[in-house]
Amino acid sequence: MMDWTKEFEKAKGRYLNGDMSRRDFLKTVSIICAAVGLTGSPIRRLTNAAWAGDKSIRFDGWGGTVQEAMRKYGFDPFTKATGIEVIEGEYGDEDAFLTRVKASFPPGGEYNVFHSSGLFDYARYINLGFGVVLDESKIPNLKYVMETMIKIYRDVSNGTLSAVSYDYGQTSIAYNTKYVSKEKAEKLGVGLLWDKSLKDKLGNNNMWRDNIWYAALQSGQDPNNIQDIDTCWSLLREQQKLMKKYWTSGAELMSLLANEEIYAGLAWSGRVAALQQQGHPIELMIVPNGYSWEESLFVLKGSNLEYAQQLLNFMLEPECAIQVAIGINYPPTLDPSKVDMPEAIKKIPCYDPTGKLELFGWAEPAYWNAHQVEWAEKFDRIMSGA
Repeated sequence: MMDWTKEFEKAKGRYLNGDMSRRDFLKTVSIICAAVGLTGSPIRRLTNAAWAGDKSIRFDGWGGTVQEAMRKYGFDPFTKATGIEVIEGEYGDEDAFLTRVKASFPPGGEYNVFHSSGLFDYARYINLGFGVVLDESKIPNLKYVMETMIKIYRDVSNGTLSAVSYDYGQTSIAYNTKYVSKEKAEKLGVGLLWDKSLKDKLGNNNMWRDNIWYAALQSGQDPNNIQDIDTCWSLLREQQKLMKKYWTSGAELMSLLANEEIYAGLAWSGRVAALQQQGHPIELMIVPNGYSWEESLFVLKGSNLEYAQQLLNFMLEPECAIQVAIGINYPPTLDPSKVDMPEAIKKIPCYDPTGKLELFGWAEPAYWNAHQVEWAEKFDRIMSGA
């Protein structure tokens, strides 16, 4: 008869020696537990016994320059200060990452902290039961974060937090000042995205939510309570005829603007900042209720909360958060009334010196998630000219 205790100890030893990945270890534990009839908390106790000898935590993010900045100013100094190693992973989009989390055993056991983009994904993970309740007393640097950016998360998770808000930005309207004057841009506002004189020189992203949001603004509607969606579809069909291209990545956006293939269109604020730093005459127009988003550091169920809370607190240390923000070209969610911001932060296009974010529009997760299937499919057809 198989000695499952010995099998567990053998797997644990291999894992702690680095001869077995966390995923394979968890799969082995699940097989052992199934063989002996264990479910629920006994499984957690077995895995926690192994984690006790593993002084590390996993972080998954977008990769590229964003993660490089986090590593340089956050993860490496954190490891040096605490001895806790940050094991990094990356993903292309959050749908793919969610699939990985669902496939892991137990949920969150393999994945710990990730760079979540927006309230939509925060709500998805909370509703799936993948969240935690952070002990905020263990994250004292949370006191520096804008209250607005804390409240929007509390509202989703019944007053508790499973993440800390970290940076924010806008998908707003960029324009090349060589071809579009500031006076014209400000006069037209959102209407610049429908300016017929810019036919074949406009470029938006391919994201249904962003485009419908601005169509709602153009039609004088509240994007979080659209009463006449048909008018939005008509506007988007009209706009499609003016488009040079719907871009699919930040790199493509920058190329289109830098090479003057487009003169205006929806753009990510951080990419506009990068273009400005390269000397391109690109401005970002912040319009009232413009489509805004915030990114957070989300802790998944099954993670070592002691390590996770230490990491979150370290990342919120003003010196760290500011350096990361400069590196990624997105302002930190630190409250400017509590933390002095350097000029490099003040120059980021969507930085709000008041800390109140009154011009920023935040999409309501329940409303937009409820329409996702229908509206995303409809917008895809419009993009294709159908």
